Amino acid sequence: MVLTFCISFSQSTEKENLKVGLVLSGGGAKGLAHIGALKTIDSLGVKIDYVAGTSMGAIIGGLYASGYSGKQIDSIFKRVDFDELISDNLPRYAKTFYERDNSEKYAIVLPFDNFKVQIPSAISKGQNVFNLFSKLLLHVSDIHDFENLPIPFFCIATNIETGEPVLLDSGSLPQAIAASGALPSVFQPVIINNKILIDGGVVNNYPIDELRAKGMNLIIGVDVQDALVERNELNSAPDILLQISNFRTIDVMKDKVKKTDIYIKPDVKNFNVVSFQYGQQIIENGRLAAIDKKDTLNIVALNQSKSSHEKVKIITVDSLPIKKIDINGNKKYTRSYVLGKLKLKPNETISYDQFNKGINNIVATHNFDSFLYDFEPNNEGYDLIVNLKESANKTFLKFGVHYDDLYKSAALINLTQKQILFKNDLASFDMVLGDNVRYNFEYYIDKGFYWSIGVKSRYNTFHKNVNASLLLDDGQLGIVGLKKANIKLSDFTNQFYLQTLLRKDFSLKLGAEHKRLKITSDTFVEESNDETEQTIFEKSDFFSIFGNLKFDTYNNKYFPDKGLFFDGNFQLYLSSSDFNNNFSQFSFAKANIGYALSFSDKFSILLNAQGGFKVGDDSNNSLNFALGGYGQNLINNFISFYGYDYISIIGDGFVKGTINLDYEFADKHHFNFAANFANIKDDLFSDSEWFKSPDYSGYAIGYGLETFIGPIEVKYTWSPEANQNNWFFNLGFWF
Repeated sequence: MVLTFCISFSQSTEKENLKVGLVLSGGGAKGLAHIGALKTIDSLGVKIDYVAGTSMGAIIGGLYASGYSGKQIDSIFKRVDFDELISDNLPRYAKTFYERDNSEKYAIVLPFDNFKVQIPSAISKGQNVFNLFSKLLLHVSDIHDFENLPIPFFCIATNIETGEPVLLDSGSLPQAIAASGALPSVFQPVIINNKILIDGGVVNNYPIDELRAKGMNLIIGVDVQDALVERNELNSAPDILLQISNFRTIDVMKDKVKKTDIYIKPDVKNFNVVSFQYGQQIIENGRLAAIDKKDTLNIVALNQSKSSHEKVKIITVDSLPIKKIDINGNKKYTRSYVLGKLKLKPNETISYDQFNKGINNIVATHNFDSFLYDFEPNNEGYDLIVNLKESANKTFLKFGVHYDDLYKSAALINLTQKQILFKNDLASFDMVLGDNVRYNFEYYIDKGFYWSIGVKSRYNTFHKNVNASLLLDDGQLGIVGLKKANIKLSDFTNQFYLQTLLRKDFSLKLGAEHKRLKITSDTFVEESNDETEQTIFEKSDFFSIFGNLKFDTYNNKYFPDKGLFFDGNFQLYLSSSDFNNNFSQFSFAKANIGYALSFSDKFSILLNAQGGFKVGDDSNNSLNFALGGYGQNLINNFISFYGYDYISIIGDGFVKGTINLDYEFADKHHFNFAANFANIKDDLFSDSEWFKSPDYSGYAIGYGLETFIGPIEVKYTWSPEANQNNWFFNLGFWF
């Protein structure tokens, strides 16, 4: 049909009157086949006069219409990490300390309003996707009528309120293609001109009629839509639902295929809408499908005018001269708040990397449902037009699960409420249910780089067989002749503090603390009226003041391969209810410093040094340093140490060094080896003994897996001088 059409057309009409339109269907990851087809079309010299697309077809088509060649688009998508792009994962550095705690503690976060749990509208807000589109299309940011793009263009979206198709041919090109590609349940809707828009494939996944209406004489179509499958492939509920959803599309396509002069159908049967990991194979299948139409495409090229579209010089932008900033949609949050998070001022030039970091900073607050922006050229610079939508959600339910060898199994339920008394305050309550019931409460008034105010309350409890020197001094231990004691420890701690950020990842905290510490044991019993009672070794209220300096640039809390960490604490215990009648003022100072670096994409090393000492003559051992076990977020002065069980080595001073080698042999799968060494005893720093060969050592080999509920880790540890070994297992984020 095309051969006859082209020959008869060229005999009766001037070549320059032949208008060739290109329509690209939606199909998620399968739409990467469009790139391969475009590479073939370019190589054969076919000139496209108009591009129309839906969903992934709109994304690929929009880039092509802006001046990128098929080969250039291929290079772009080779560099894209689709997992990061779709999941909206934000780099750790973009988050404040509080925001990091949220992302590294809770597996599920759900809005909670009027005692009703709300399910998020999508997995991703699509911010990373929009940021990528905005950068790639900066060179056409001055074009608002898509007819004036290097190749005229339009795309199709769906108005979710009316179910009607919306033809997008003007406005912001990044926003238009983001709306057309907003796959339901994966990306949240995009609001354009007060219309709530989602993936155009819902209503029109192959806009050939609209393209023909633009005056096109010949249509080339690339179709990556699903076909109906046979009964032996309908093995699950999702398979059946997908088959049902395809009924209408496939039925409509029967007529649309007939209207397509050159119909290119890549082989994408074995892929689905999220098969991005097979991107290069899908692109190659698109190229091969277009090659099958080579003869026909060659005839089209011969029947076209030799003139071509004006070549667009696409320059990679490294810096952004921002002349003016307009912010729209902010009601609860001031202009200064938004600019402060963006770290941006008018009449300032910043790198694109800095700009992206600012976007990440503001998105990480979770105070905005969407954050869209445009760049308007202005005298060798740009005006930044920000359109944001503030989140109406103030209340959240959060959930997590965890297991470790100290606290055992635990389920975490959190209730968080924002803006209770002030616009920038927050209250959070963790209830931990399981073998050892715990809770954490925090109220925080966030003033950023000014002095913020916080209140914390925490209750912890556990049972464990531990070193008896936590309870008794050397003389008492000699009398009872025991090395181990089964204890129950409960810790109730309340803090009031002031905190300021010296920079986003550098904080100074000053505060006051009340702690009620109770330690009992049934290893030592007292006979009273023929009844056995637990022995109470500690039941005191301690009052102290403290300071904390923290610096954290780790790129991953649990498996860092880059960054520096420092956590320094000083605590002065001023008074006590003195259950054991042995209190005198004392203080503890301790520090933890770590450095992570990678030697390749797979191999990294983490170096860590810790130390601490006690000042004062208090003879109470219950708050001394206690090494052993494996864990994070351990309370008081309990320190992790491979090769020994929890709370095995006790003293009022210690030094410890750790080397951890990590090999990520597959994505998120880690094999690691660690060695740690320590000296610990009372009055450790009174002489040079602390600097000599370590008295204690331990080693560990383990496997770790990063999951949405947190790390899953198994470690086998041993100590040569103690001649013992231990297995440690933990599941989920530590809390």
